[in-house]
This record gives sequence, C-alpha cells and structure tokens, in this order.
Amino acid sequence: LPILFPQQSGLYEYKIFGGLADCSPKLCADVYMDLDFRKQWDQYVKELYEKTYDGEKVIYWEVKYPFPLSNRDYVYIRERREMDIDGRKIWVVLAQSVSVPQCPEKPGIIRVKSYKQSVAIESDGKTGSKVYIYYFDNPGGMIPSWLVNWAAKSGVPAFLKDMQKACFNYSKST
Repeated sequence: LPILFPQQSGLYEYKIFGGLADCSPKLCADVYMDLDFRKQWDQYVKELYEKTYDGEKVIYWEVKYPFPLSNRDYVYIRERREMDIDGRKIWVVLAQSVSVPQCPEKPGIIRVKSYKQSVAIESDGKTGSKVYIYYFDNPGGMIPSWLVNWAAKSGVPAFLKDMQKACFNYSKST
C-alpha cells in the first residue's frame, strides 16, 4: 500500500491496488454503489442514505469510530461511469464531499468536509477484477497514530476482503 505524505496538508492520501478473485468488474461496481446492501456488510456504517437536494443526489454517511473517538460523517456526491478505453472496459466511481445546507452537522459527530475518492475497476483477464482506489479525507480532530497505522495496515486490506465477500453474497441475494 503506497502511501503519500503531502507536505502541504500533513494528511495521508491512500492509493490502493488490489484484486478481487471471482468478482466481475460490473458486480464489484454494483456492490460498491448499492448503499442499502452496504449497510449489511460494512460493520463501520452507522447511517447511510441518499437524498435529493435541489435536484442533486447527495449521500449522507456516518462512520463508526472506535471509543473514545467521535464518529465522523460525510456528505458527498458520486458518479459512476462505464468507460471503453482501447477495448478495455473500465468502471469508474468518483466521489467528493459537498456542503448542503439541508444536511447540517449533528452534535457529537465530526463532519468530514474534505473527502475525495476515485475508484477504477476492470477485468483481471479471468473471472475477477483489478481494483484501484485513490482516497483522501481530512477526518478532523486529533486522530491517534495507532488508528492511522491500523487503517493502512489492516483496515484497507480488510475492506477489500469484506467487499469480495459482499460480491459473493450479492449475487445470491439479487
């Protein structure tokens, strides 16, 4: 997991390269986009839903943080595209935080105001997928180094395993 340390912000950006065996790129993208299903397989989701404000679909996501830290929440927009680049089919999901007056901050929860994610998924040439994720957020507050280290070493690989398991269960549930 190569991690960049941008000097200007002092915060980490994550670049993740991985593979999901026996999960087609379309299935991965479908699972990734299905918010209701994510509530079933992602143990860190406290609240997650999509609403339309002023004609724009906006996602609200509250993430459980370990005690004694406060939970974080995100308000963001996202877009999914299927692209054909020189005969390679690539599924792309882009997400970015937005400020929506109709979705105010909640007491006791820290709003992540700076969040950006880019996901690209393509076939691995067999029955699985290659996945690339770029992720950045500013979680606000004081995040202890043990949590940052856990996210880089354990949390991200665990997310890919959970996602793979979710893909297998998704095909059974749809």
